[in-house]
Amino acid sequence: MLVFSVAGILPAGDGAVATYLRLRQSEQAPRHQFGSRLERAADAYLVTRAGGRTIVAGYPWFTDWGRDTFISLRGLCIATGRLPEARSILLEWAGHVSEGTLPNRFADQGDTAEYNTVDASLWYVIAVHEYLHAVESQSRQVPARDRRLLGDAVRAILAGHVRGTRYGIRADGDGLLSAGEPGVPLTWMDAKVGDWVVTPRIGKPVEIQALWLNALRAGEAFTSEHRPVLAAGRRAFAERFWDGQSGWLYDVVDAEHVAGRIDRSLRPNQIFAVGGLPWPLLSGERARRVVDLVEQRLWTPLGLRTLAPGEPGYRGRYEGDVHSRDGAYHQGTVWPWLLGAFVEAWVRVRGGGSDVRAEARERFLAPLFAHLQRAGVGHISEIADADFPHEPRGCPFQAWSVGEALRLELGVLSSDDPAPGDLDLRPRRHQGVL
Repeated sequence: MLVFSVAGILPAGDGAVATYLRLRQSEQAPRHQFGSRLERAADAYLVTRAGGRTIVAGYPWFTDWGRDTFISLRGLCIATGRLPEARSILLEWAGHVSEGTLPNRFADQGDTAEYNTVDASLWYVIAVHEYLHAVESQSRQVPARDRRLLGDAVRAILAGHVRGTRYGIRADGDGLLSAGEPGVPLTWMDAKVGDWVVTPRIGKPVEIQALWLNALRAGEAFTSEHRPVLAAGRRAFAERFWDGQSGWLYDVVDAEHVAGRIDRSLRPNQIFAVGGLPWPLLSGERARRVVDLVEQRLWTPLGLRTLAPGEPGYRGRYEGDVHSRDGAYHQGTVWPWLLGAFVEAWVRVRGGGSDVRAEARERFLAPLFAHLQRAGVGHISEIADADFPHEPRGCPFQAWSVGEALRLELGVLSSDDPAPGDLDLRPRRHQGVL
């Protein structure tokens, strides 16, 4: 055993303690300039591709994926103040809009870019919106060229979705976004084994509507031509997604593109109607019921389950061969990145005061931060088992897990401003419900 002593360095007597405290403070001050442990972890995911910047989705086996990049960017770059990196990433991806969509992943050498996603482009619009606000909130101007390039990308995305694009992605007559073809998983629940799509979710998935309506609202910074679609979509969402029988939101309506067919599966996707996006779609009692139900049935110390215990197809362990693991990927398996939307929703429905944020930090972030000592030390894993003890699985270093934790720590739970009204925690961004 080694024993270290300050004898001979510090003066004897009462002055020793004061001298020690001064020395410790002088040592800690420069360390704080480097940010928290989680902020330092963010650096690992910001990389250069073809002269531009992008985000690696996870180590050791993921590359840069569109969906992961734009979700992660809000925490890794915007919340941490890395606005030059955010700018570079958004401008790099702006050049890859095709038929109103962005790729699910960049093409590696010799590969073709894959545009098989319904949500990556919508997350891009949200990321652009929050980046522009972050710059302007510092009383800085976005260069005209940047605004033009970002605006062109946003307009192309919205127009493509309204007009209709790949894989049946199109705005329906009710203003909601319909998507999907057999054999192609388009949402973030995209596990596929051979020809088996585990959670196809063809039709109108709930979180896609939240993203779509938020993207339309954010896009008004560049165009007002889609306001009728937004108005129709808001009405349709309020009328069609609430399950009065169960007291939560349907996971998919018009499932398999059959009018009136619904999927009642209790999944976490509905939380995006209350938290995780600039404008919530639910308010009052319904919003509180959704949040309380998600906490009771889906929350774990490492994130949200992707399917509630007791639901058909629930899998409590992510284990076995590839077929078994992929079959469990979104059938119960816990995802830490979902905590961002859930905790924000939890705080919103409680009014967002400083005492509520402090409680949320202790109740939800403290258990998650304990995970920094396990798996990928200093980082947060991709997934965990749905059943206790929620063993970490998948990538031990996952960008959107770290990004959403940072967005909570440095953004949602750090503001000193009280919430001015129902479901409105965002004096720094917005006022009111969508």
